[in-house]
Amino acid sequence: MTKPELQNNSYINREISWLQFNARVLQEASDENVPLIERLRFLGIFSNNLDEFFKVRYATVKRIVDAGKGGKNALGGIRAKELLEIITQIVIEQQSKSLEILNTIHQRLEEEDIHIIDENQIDDAQHDYIKKYFITKVSPALVTIILNDSVELPNLKDSGAYLAVRMVMADGEKQFALIEIPKSVNRFVVLPKEGEKNYIIMIDDLLRHCLSDIFNIFDYKSISAHMVKITRDGELDFESDLSKSFIEKISDSVKHRKIGDPVRFVYDKTIDKETLEYLMSKMGIDDTDSIIPGGRYHNRRDYMGFPSLGRNDLLYRKIEALPVKGLTLEASIFEAIEKKDYLLQAPYQTFSYVVKFLREAALDPNVKTIKITIYRLAQISHIASSLINAAINGKSVTVSIELRARFDEQANIDYAQQMEDEGINLVFGVAGLKVHSKMCVIEREEGKKLKRYGFISTGNFNESTAKIYTDFTLFTSNQRILKDVNKIFNFFETNYKIFTYKHLITSPHYTQKAVYKLIDAEIEKARNGNLGYIRLKMNSISSYKMIDKLYEASRAGVKIQMIVRGICCLIPGVEGMSENIEVISIVDKFLEHSRIYIFGEDDEAKIYISSADWMTRNIDNRVEVSCPIYNDDIKQEIIDTFNISWNDNVKARVLNESQDNNYRINNKEKVRSQFATYDYYLKKLES
Repeated sequence: MTKPELQNNSYINREISWLQFNARVLQEASDENVPLIERLRFLGIFSNNLDEFFKVRYATVKRIVDAGKGGKNALGGIRAKELLEIITQIVIEQQSKSLEILNTIHQRLEEEDIHIIDENQIDDAQHDYIKKYFITKVSPALVTIILNDSVELPNLKDSGAYLAVRMVMADGEKQFALIEIPKSVNRFVVLPKEGEKNYIIMIDDLLRHCLSDIFNIFDYKSISAHMVKITRDGELDFESDLSKSFIEKISDSVKHRKIGDPVRFVYDKTIDKETLEYLMSKMGIDDTDSIIPGGRYHNRRDYMGFPSLGRNDLLYRKIEALPVKGLTLEASIFEAIEKKDYLLQAPYQTFSYVVKFLREAALDPNVKTIKITIYRLAQISHIASSLINAAINGKSVTVSIELRARFDEQANIDYAQQMEDEGINLVFGVAGLKVHSKMCVIEREEGKKLKRYGFISTGNFNESTAKIYTDFTLFTSNQRILKDVNKIFNFFETNYKIFTYKHLITSPHYTQKAVYKLIDAEIEKARNGNLGYIRLKMNSISSYKMIDKLYEASRAGVKIQMIVRGICCLIPGVEGMSENIEVISIVDKFLEHSRIYIFGEDDEAKIYISSADWMTRNIDNRVEVSCPIYNDDIKQEIIDTFNISWNDNVKARVLNESQDNNYRINNKEKVRSQFATYDYYLKKLES
């Protein structure tokens, strides 16, 4: 693959670093040790990631180019136009690699008696089944656009896949059309099984087989169909109409995104040149856009939903989410956390405790108020239902809901409207800031006093993602911490006032200063001949200020271990700059999502769980919360699980200057950290 480029000797370009993260996802798809159907699903994740990258990051760089600006400083020392060219080159190579992997997987599937057939491999029995399926399921959902010079092309849907049809008529004239691949029909059609053999046809090929039915009114000599796909700018543009509510403005903006400027055009490289040129002309696509030749099939993100076919042997072994020792879903959570703090790590432990907490609060006559931040809700959310239930039962419920959670806006909008209808007090963040913190506080009347209970998390309160994202949630009745949480909700209501916090570290006002102070303490230890020690786990690090501070600590002799899943603009292991910094990235069955900061050695370590990555947006442009851990047992648990991840030598990649994504290989006992972490919690239950 193309060697990624650096800004200079100090940083890696953010966009290129992200593409190297997606290359790690592609590694999972190519790994023979990953179950076969899971490999297909990793291909889907790779494709979905790439779609979002073009909608957001590529689109941002393209806007800089279109504005006639170089963007060199904002883009890590690479001019915007040059960066677009580098990105396109890397993506073309990654797409080519993904096609090779897909072909290999298809061969392996055939060895397992799973055959993905195309329109040329259909036998008579399958023909009858497909015709019936087309008439009853597909045809009613079909949108077919006949193209001609006198009619303007309708706006093609963002990330929608289309078959570009070319008909050569009896008189030699050409007729073009587009068939939209319907999203309401499963992309993979499972055909009747023949003996032990499973057969699947993709809806694309089913449509190719049925072209004569779709275009039976045309007198053509030949017909062909090739797939194309367009990706649009995913930025939200807000109207200034003062008569509209914030919900209405966001909703209108989400709808407008569907017709945003195109930023990527992907096509089947075997398409007829005349067809390609005609389509690009009709769509207004030129050489300034990212035009990427691909294979026969696009929207490979649909592979995330590839049918299991009952083949559990080709899937990851399902794990049963464990209980948290000392907590039970059959008894009061308030009574438990009044005595001590508890830590939940999903998906190893069940997320049901979060829902249980809110349901208990909704029913408890002594609970007077509930305040919670919401960033991404599940499509079917028990969290939202519990909050609505609480409002119906007369509780004062305040929900800070982020309507600008990218690509999840619609689910949040729908639930926000339901909550508003039930009298919940909705807070739509702070002007200029996204609310990304994850916290809840309730006030419960006990005697003549109000006592607070709550939880703070590194991840979203989302039942769906809690099954695949690794995140910590701290349940606590620590009145000092919860007083600070309550202050943040006061900030939402009166954001002209800057509050001070005694325990929580908050963005946008305090994170950088507070973290600098913690790093400085480790620098001072190292300069005095003691061990300065920092351990960090996060999704991304791209803030040059935070990177420079870590470089300073490294030069002072502080030992720094970092686990970074995604973007890493920091360059570890460079003599005189970062020789004391090691960075690994883990990509495996679950999505590593928790943020942990550990400063100092185990006995005296200061430990925080956080919603914030070390990116400029998290530090300066969002409301984020980092929560200290005071319970010694929980501190040890976080250190233990960090160390398990740090010792991973199966799924850990070493991040370095060359960005080659090499797996960490050593002679130590094999540690696959996600499986080892599950075993760790299992042993805690048994001990």
